[in-house]
Amino acid sequence: MATIYDVARVAGVSPKTVSRVLNGDAPVKKHTKDAVNKAIAELGYVPSTAARAMRSNKSGLVGLITGAISLSSNRSDNSGLPDLHIVQGIQRAMEASGKTLLIADTGGQMDRVPQLIRTFEEHRVEGLLYVADHHSQVSLPQVSNSTKMVLANCFDDRGTPSVLPNDYQGQFNLVKSLIAKGHQRIAYLSLSTHLPATALRVDGYKDALAEADIGFDPALLVPAEVDVGDGDAGVQLLWDAIDRVLSLPLPPTVICFGNDRMAMRAYGILRSRGIALPDELSVAGYDGHRMITDTLYPTLTSAELPYAAIGIRATQLLLGMINGNADAPTQPILVGGPVNPGNSVKDLPTPVTKLSSIGRTTL
Repeated sequence: MATIYDVARVAGVSPKTVSRVLNGDAPVKKHTKDAVNKAIAELGYVPSTAARAMRSNKSGLVGLITGAISLSSNRSDNSGLPDLHIVQGIQRAMEASGKTLLIADTGGQMDRVPQLIRTFEEHRVEGLLYVADHHSQVSLPQVSNSTKMVLANCFDDRGTPSVLPNDYQGQFNLVKSLIAKGHQRIAYLSLSTHLPATALRVDGYKDALAEADIGFDPALLVPAEVDVGDGDAGVQLLWDAIDRVLSLPLPPTVICFGNDRMAMRAYGILRSRGIALPDELSVAGYDGHRMITDTLYPTLTSAELPYAAIGIRATQLLLGMINGNADAPTQPILVGGPVNPGNSVKDLPTPVTKLSSIGRTTL
């Protein structure tokens, strides 16, 4: 294997000059640079990244820890692959950085994470990204002071810089869009109450109603997801939740579901009850998972979770911290997404309020 000394001998220059050409850290005359590059090509010389990192204290490496690769093939549901989309966003943002992204997959085993972090630090990565498959709280080992770290789609209790979906604003905007279409009896069949995203979305739901002066009815808010991976129990709970809100004396005109997969199951349940969508009942989802929203009939209105944008923002933050252009934020960075309109929500006539001598009359 050719060395820097071989290149110097063939080019007729000193090893120090070859180093200057490789690192670009000092001026070199054009004909000298051309001679060095020609010698490198002839000899097939490959610079030692490890040696350069030892000299500069910068490896040019960024580590990424995720479970997206190993777990994507094992997912039988249609809820989407959020962590994989985040990883793709990270890759796109890293392309122009000049740094090399190293990816380690957990295989779904959280107990592997400490060893992966240790291995990355042994390889002198300049920064670490950790990607979770859903908005969650995590507990990871502390990294060394010389290593920058950013969490994507998750957070911890140490205040590690993180980038999260704006679940509150997403649900707020979704409900607001339904109100704009004339809906006032809006049911929300939520995900598990143990998820951080659920509490945020419930707040968004309530605040959107309050902004429109629509009273909150607790009977219209029903958790409809089980915490264990039991498909049959999930369908039963969803059926029961739908039955509860539709059996109310004043049933909803639209049901918001915790995610698009839940909404997809609800299409079948509602049709089995003879309910025409959206003529007799409107439906909305959450995730913006196009494989579901665009293939259902009618197409599903859904608040989009901006997974790719989360990956891009997390990468931009980490690179800024590495380069000294950005301080570590003290609060999570929230990334929002649009409401993607489908044909599953019907426009209702807006109630007309007339003033009379005895008060207000709504027609």
